[in-house]
Amino acid sequence: MENGSRKQRRGKRKSRRVLKTLLILASLMLLIVGGGVGYLYVKAKGAENEFHSTLERGEKSELRTEAVDVGKHNFSVLLLGDDARPGEDHARTDAILVATFNRSERSIILTSIPRDSYVEIVGRGTQDKINHANAFGGIDMTVATVENFLEIPIDYYATVKFDGFKDIVDALDGVDVDVKYTFDFTEGGKTLNFTEGESELDGEHALAYTRERKSANSGGDFGRGQRQSQVMAAIIDKAASFQSIDNFGRVFDSLGNTLRTDLTFANLVALHGYAGSISEIEQLQIEGEPFRGTDGVSYVRVDDTSLANTQNQLKEHLGLQQSSTVAQ
Repeated sequence: MENGSRKQRRGKRKSRRVLKTLLILASLMLLIVGGGVGYLYVKAKGAENEFHSTLERGEKSELRTEAVDVGKHNFSVLLLGDDARPGEDHARTDAILVATFNRSERSIILTSIPRDSYVEIVGRGTQDKINHANAFGGIDMTVATVENFLEIPIDYYATVKFDGFKDIVDALDGVDVDVKYTFDFTEGGKTLNFTEGESELDGEHALAYTRERKSANSGGDFGRGQRQSQVMAAIIDKAASFQSIDNFGRVFDSLGNTLRTDLTFANLVALHGYAGSISEIEQLQIEGEPFRGTDGVSYVRVDDTSLANTQNQLKEHLGLQQSSTVAQ
């Protein structure tokens, strides 16, 4: 139980930082618009042209009668961490989170879906790990699968490629990270050395730090998730200092290789209205038990009661009526 509690707390920190990244970006957009910083405005609009990518379905979920407006309605955003390597369009998703926003309450609920959850993969007619949907059919299949799983519309999505850490960190002239243990990281015939304690990491070292999982102290995939959270937090801390317009110009230049979302420049500015709620986010974790399938692969069997309770809470938060809004 104690170990499970620690994992839950760490998972909350990771998911909050993923969402906080969007809100920091929204705040920066608002600063640009409100302050009339022409250079950054041009950069931001140029970045939008690179990172904006619509779904094949169009702007409206099939579970909606009309498209939602971030500034006027309750809405949901699917947040994904994509571990695709250079040259890959998409890969298995390392983090799967759904953020729901209630406009009247200015409240946010963040729901974490175990990436090994054994679910129906919409469009394939089979059951598999939910994080395989992105590898099978990209963001469109992932959105459809999550909608089917939670029985709510997914109005927007945002995917962050962990490989993009490198470019963003270099654009910020490095970040300060408390390296948890000493280790060497070898990839492609090159070895990088890490020493326990506070270190200033450039992009190459920051990316290696997030990928390390082979040494005795790595903690495997879970420890890797913690290190990704560390680097994300360091990026946010550095970006929040607003020290250099030139740095932010380079950050925007790098976003095209890191971020994919159907949120527009105007949507991101509207998100700033929820910035005050970031410390009061309600966290939901869908529960389940691990099991080994007949194929020898480890999965998570989702608890039916936990799933039903989560579905009902999210529908209420979005102001949905199940009989008229959600497909049966």
